Order: sequence, then C-alpha cells, then structure tokens
Amino acid sequence: MRQLKIPLTAIFLILLVGCSQTKNQSTRETSPAPIGEVSPLPTKETATPLTEETPSPRVSSNSSPKASRSKNPTADASNAAKPDENQLISAKGIGQARVGMTLGQLKKLLGDKAEFQVQSPFIVDFDAIAIIQGGKEQYYILYPAGAPMADTDIVEALVTDNPRYRTSEGVGAGTPLKKAETAYGDATLSYNLANESREYVKFAKQPSEDIAFRLGAGNDGSLAGIYTSPQKEFNETKQFKDTATIRLLEVYCGKNCPLPPLPGN
Repeated sequence: MRQLKIPLTAIFLILLVGCSQTKNQSTRETSPAPIGEVSPLPTKETATPLTEETPSPRVSSNSSPKASRSKNPTADASNAAKPDENQLISAKGIGQARVGMTLGQLKKLLGDKAEFQVQSPFIVDFDAIAIIQGGKEQYYILYPAGAPMADTDIVEALVTDNPRYRTSEGVGAGTPLKKAETAYGDATLSYNLANESREYVKFAKQPSEDIAFRLGAGNDGSLAGIYTSPQKEFNETKQFKDTATIRLLEVYCGKNCPLPPLPGN
C-alpha cells in the first residue's frame, strides 16, 4: 500500500517538481504551488508492481510529456467549442480520470476502451502511465520514478498535453497565453531553479489551486516569459512573448487526497 503526500505548496506541479533538467521540459509534474514557491511532486513510500500486465515502457529522453516530443498542439484545437464531460479539465480531474480514485478504479471505468502504458523515465524524477485511446495519448498519471503503481494506489497527479482536453473556459494545451488571460485575468509567470526551472503561469482569477498551467523551461530556452537579468534562483515576470502558449495542464488532489485504508479494512 502506498501513500503519496503532496503539499499544495512544495516542488508531477506538482505541487507534481529537483535536480538538473533533461533536454526538453514539459506530466506535473504536480499540484500547483503559489508563485514564489517550489511545486511539490508526489512522493512514494513503497514500490509495488502493477497488478495487471502493461505494455513495455517507452523510454523518453525528455523531461516533458509527448507535446514536447512531437509537434506542438495547434491553437485551433484549443479554440473549439466547450468540451464535453469526457474532455473536461477541472480540479476534480481530466476527462473520466479523477484524482483521488485508485488506478484500479480508473481501469475498471475505462475498460477495454483504453490502454495503460508505462513510460519510464518520463521526466526528471518521475515516471508515468499514459492512458491511450484511439492510438493517441489522452493524459498521463504521474508518479515517483522507480515506484510502480499498483491498482490499489491513489491517482494523485494527472497531466495532459492533448489540446482536446480543456477547462470549462476553453483553456488547454496550445491555448495562447493572451487568450487565457481573457478567461482568468492577469498572468504572472515564474520559474525556480530548484524546481527544474519549469515555468508556470498563475492567473489573477486562478480557477483552482489544484490546477497548474505549465509553459516553458529555463533549461532549454523555451521560456514564455521575458525575465530580467541576471537570473536568480526564483524568477518572476508579468511580461511574456506574443507567441507564449499553454504547454500542458496538471491536476493534483493536494490536501483532498483520501487516506489509504487501514490494514485489514
């Protein structure tokens, strides 16, 4: 039995976030941390293998989800109509996946309509389980590297770079930051060297402390913000490039993660 502890204000954003970054940045890493603080990633006390057979892991040399490993999502997808419930991002989860449910519950819910594929490594310090439907990654479950999830383990962090998944305000991967500001108010961008230089944006009308909006990375030159020099450990700005877009969204259960059942229950 594992129990992950994700403070809302630490480091998979993650709230799910180190050491040095891999080639590309992008899974939450974790629960969004307030500007100026390191987002905590989930921690795992015990390593237990998946109880169901999964496809062979695909190794990623990057420190970001598939969006950074392939073509960038198009802005057209993020401008589509309001998503239905199966493609909605909220503080509760992404699509049909809910933070706080167990891996086994999600498998039962999706049944044979989805493939659960382990991807290790995924980003620095984290592995992931990709939920694949129609041959395409829909979203990822993020968990500490080297600590495989069992069906009884709780899903604490979900990440998506699939532009079909959006918030009720129509914000998702590929949404221009300027457009996101019209939905959520003034944007404050930041990155922390202690948080793998992952760049996040927080809005004046942030929809939830359990949703994080990931931008670029200080380690690979993909920063969306315009920062002053010299670089400090914590860097913050309200200025950003015209081309700045949301790269991925992360959802964490934070303080709402249920406690594991007591032994024998």
